[in-house]
Amino acid sequence: MYDFDKMTDRRGTGSLKWDVPERDLPMWVADMDFETAPEIMDELKARVEHGIFGYSVVTEDWYEAYRSWWGRRHGLEMEKEWLIFCTGVVPAISSTVRKFTTPGENVLIQTPVYNIFFNSIRNNGRNVLESPLVYREGEYSVDFADLEQKLADPQTTLMLLCNPHNPVGKIWDRDTLSRIGELCARHHVLVLSDEIHCDMTDPGCDYVPFASVSETCRDNSITCMAPTKAFSIPGLQTAAAMVPDPVIRHKLNRALNTDEVAEPNAFAIGAAVAAFEKGEAWLEEARVYLRDNKQCVRDFVRDRLPMIRVVPSTATYLLWLDCSRITEDAAKLVHYIREYNGLYLTEGEEYGGCGRSFLRLNPACPRRRLQEGLRRLEEGVKAFMEALSL
Repeated sequence: MYDFDKMTDRRGTGSLKWDVPERDLPMWVADMDFETAPEIMDELKARVEHGIFGYSVVTEDWYEAYRSWWGRRHGLEMEKEWLIFCTGVVPAISSTVRKFTTPGENVLIQTPVYNIFFNSIRNNGRNVLESPLVYREGEYSVDFADLEQKLADPQTTLMLLCNPHNPVGKIWDRDTLSRIGELCARHHVLVLSDEIHCDMTDPGCDYVPFASVSETCRDNSITCMAPTKAFSIPGLQTAAAMVPDPVIRHKLNRALNTDEVAEPNAFAIGAAVAAFEKGEAWLEEARVYLRDNKQCVRDFVRDRLPMIRVVPSTATYLLWLDCSRITEDAAKLVHYIREYNGLYLTEGEEYGGCGRSFLRLNPACPRRRLQEGLRRLEEGVKAFMEALSL
């Protein structure tokens, strides 16, 4: 029904991803090359045609759209009062860091993890405390002994949880989330759960909202959510923070307002409502297309680049590639390929030191573009290996 093979030209649109030289092919930042759902575009067109773009408020249907979507698709029942509009998940994370911690305290993250977590912590004068995930036989898991030791440090006051996990594509199961929640509550560490990728799971794979696991998890957490990743609308700056506990919610509400990231632009509310109320069919087709794209990468790497391992992924539209059999410093490989044939990838060290021998690839694009990217990947890797042998 929907055309995900359409090769929309994004150059000349002020795109962060596509503002690159003409020959180059960006497959790095988590930004899909698909036009958003027609139902969302219809809403935006109607808003444009109205012609007046004054100050906006959060409408009742915005609250109901979030409540209905998470209740129906993810089994998370929430009250209207728990929801706070914000302009993005990253602004909400940074506001949380500033409001709920003090300079010099530790904010714990499970690495390798979304690189902007580091920015939100360091830019505000807090310490990054890494609890590296265990990587064994191509799979990632939580090192609970290390996690508890670091949560027990009185200087650790906040944990940023990535659920599902970016970049490794892991859906945390209920038991894992429960153990994390219990440890954080025991050691008086607040949890902020970034769940922006929750709707981008493979068909048949469901994620577990952190706040749905137990009362302990619910009452000691802030959940950041948005339609932006799933519906290819990150530039519209629309998101939500869900906070069941009234004291935590009041503090976050003040933080977001103090930082001036709690007011919607003229398109933010209508686009989110249209996504959740009318975009489900588009999303289901997108999930199938993305699953097939990820499988295309796995098949290609298995057949043409067996020296690379694609880490198993059931969530996000991103792939984490283990290049340790080629180099212990994947940044050199990434930079070499970019210079060699213009393919843009992300070096794994951006996600923490334990990602040093990995790279991240974004296959969320029309298949013809993906195939060209894979051709460049093979060409670049083989040239790099030949250069190493000289």
